[in-house]
Amino acid sequence: MQTNLADFIKDTPDGIEAEAILRACVHCGFCTATCPTYQLLGDELDGPRGRIYLIKQVLEGAEPTEKTQLHLDRCLTCRNCESTCPSGVKYGRLVDIGRRVVEERVPRKPADRLKRTMLKEMLPRTALFKTGFRAGSAVRPLLSKALQDKLQPARAAGQWPTRTHARKMLVLEGCVQPAMGPNINAATARVLDALGVQLLRAPKAGCCGAVRYHMNDQAGGLADMRRNIDAWWPYVDQVEAIVMTASGCGVTVKEYGHLLAQDPAYAAKAARISMLTRDLSEIMPEFEEPLAASLRGKIMKRVAFHPPCTLQHGQQIRGKVEGVLRAAGVDVVLCADSHLCCGSAGTYSVLHPEIAHELRDRKLANLEATGASEIVSANIGCMTHLQSGTQTPVTHWIELVDRALQGPVPTRRNPP
Repeated sequence: MQTNLADFIKDTPDGIEAEAILRACVHCGFCTATCPTYQLLGDELDGPRGRIYLIKQVLEGAEPTEKTQLHLDRCLTCRNCESTCPSGVKYGRLVDIGRRVVEERVPRKPADRLKRTMLKEMLPRTALFKTGFRAGSAVRPLLSKALQDKLQPARAAGQWPTRTHARKMLVLEGCVQPAMGPNINAATARVLDALGVQLLRAPKAGCCGAVRYHMNDQAGGLADMRRNIDAWWPYVDQVEAIVMTASGCGVTVKEYGHLLAQDPAYAAKAARISMLTRDLSEIMPEFEEPLAASLRGKIMKRVAFHPPCTLQHGQQIRGKVEGVLRAAGVDVVLCADSHLCCGSAGTYSVLHPEIAHELRDRKLANLEATGASEIVSANIGCMTHLQSGTQTPVTHWIELVDRALQGPVPTRRNPP
């Protein structure tokens, strides 16, 4: 694709990156076939190819409008298009650049601006969010259905292991997960402890930066990233990996090196952090044999795995969770159209609930058609979003492993 970027962005780091991405696109349209919003809305401008054209026009000097902003806002940033693209177009980075430029030029309506400000100021602050979550949970029956959906009951964390091991890994606590899913990291710590690995926590680490960065407060997102690097840096020589139990955080932390490459004070440290970062599903295959020996015959039920977009498209990790669970004797299945987004997409389900709920209901219909008695995933946002539409338990896949290691698991096998 030929480009002629305007002076305001030409030769800047974002401009150079955007131009390379735009020129890689051959506008073949393969991406539209796997774009969830294009499938729902049928509008070319609500698919990757159309959005690429919109961003190109803005970067070449065209004045963006509210309509431009709406089409970019409607993108889930699921990056399914990146998995499909034969030319390797890095659409996720391009849409971040385009959204930032449009945000600077198109004022939002007061109600929309207030909602976005509340999300990006509350969600990344762990203590504030935890207080709000507890208060909301206490009066949950009195709240609207939309708020009740976001206040799913949290499973108690249980005990964090106290044993010391020679092998050590660091885990990201995250921002909303300590309130909405406190058992996820605790379960991870217990499973790794049983396998001879000590899981450490850095008290001053928090939100990975994705919330603010992807809501066009890129300076705020980068500040969150720098804070995490500072919190983790004293541990980097002690640990063999920084473990991510939320794939949405993992895809962001793996990009720290790129996102902070222009920061002379943090570029080298960010690159080191990204190099150390591993999704939990990348860690666990090493332990398939001992897990199989410990869990054989303990999980005799069908489980449906929902691979988050941030895992399968953002990090390009496929098959590892299923491999670990199958090695442990779990009858794990994928549903039809497992490559499509469930509609959670960070704050998307709050900002665009109608689209998000339609995608959720389609995903749940496919998941429930598998006959599974439990749905497992790898990202707290997906889990909460899916649970709001089904009575089938939705958990993190490591919680399933943890329960089996701790004690008996129901042994009834679902029919195929």
